[in-house]
Amino acid sequence: MPPKARITADMIIKAAFAIVRESGAENLNARTIAQQLGCSTQPVLYQFATVEDVRRAAYAYTDQYQTQYILQGLEESPMPLLTLGQNYIRFAATEQHLFRFLFQSAGLGSANLFSLMDDPNLAPMMGLIQQATGTSPEAAKRIFTQLFLTIHGYASLLANNPMPYNENEVTAILDSAFCGACAAEAIAKED
Repeated sequence: MPPKARITADMIIKAAFAIVRESGAENLNARTIAQQLGCSTQPVLYQFATVEDVRRAAYAYTDQYQTQYILQGLEESPMPLLTLGQNYIRFAATEQHLFRFLFQSAGLGSANLFSLMDDPNLAPMMGLIQQATGTSPEAAKRIFTQLFLTIHGYASLLANNPMPYNENEVTAILDSAFCGACAAEAIAKED
C-alpha cells in the first residue's frame, strides 16, 4: 500500500486561493503554492499536471466562494434583489484580488455578455426579478442585463481603485438602476 499523500489536491487548491486572495493571481505559481504549503514544488506538480490546472481549480473554488458570499442574507432580506447587488459590490470592495481573478482574467473564457446571461446558475436571480417585477422570463433577462452592467461596473471601480465602499451610495445607485431598467422595459413593451 503506497504511503498517504501528505499534500492533497484540496490543500493545493486552498493554498492557491489564499495566494490569489492575499496577493493576486499574478503571483500564483508552483513556487508560491509550495511556499504556502511548506513543501517543495514536487507535490504540487504531482497532484496537478500544470500550474494552469491548479489555476482552473482555484478559479472554480473562488467562484463557489463568491457565489456563497453574494447569496448571504437573501432569504431573510425584504429586498433580496437589492441585497444581491449590495453583496456583489461589497465582495469587489473587500475581496479585490478575488474579484479581479474571477472577472478580469481569462477565466470567463470567450463568452459574450448574452451567453453569460444564459448561464443556468443565474436562474434563481432571474426568478427574483420576475417575482419583483411580474414580468416574463425574457423581460427579466433584459432587466437583469441592465442591472448587471451597473452593478458590475461599480464593483469593477471598487476592485481596481482606492475608493471606499459606501452602503448608502450603493443602495441609492441600485434603486435608481432598478427603477430605470423597469421603466425602460415598460416603454419597450408599449412600443
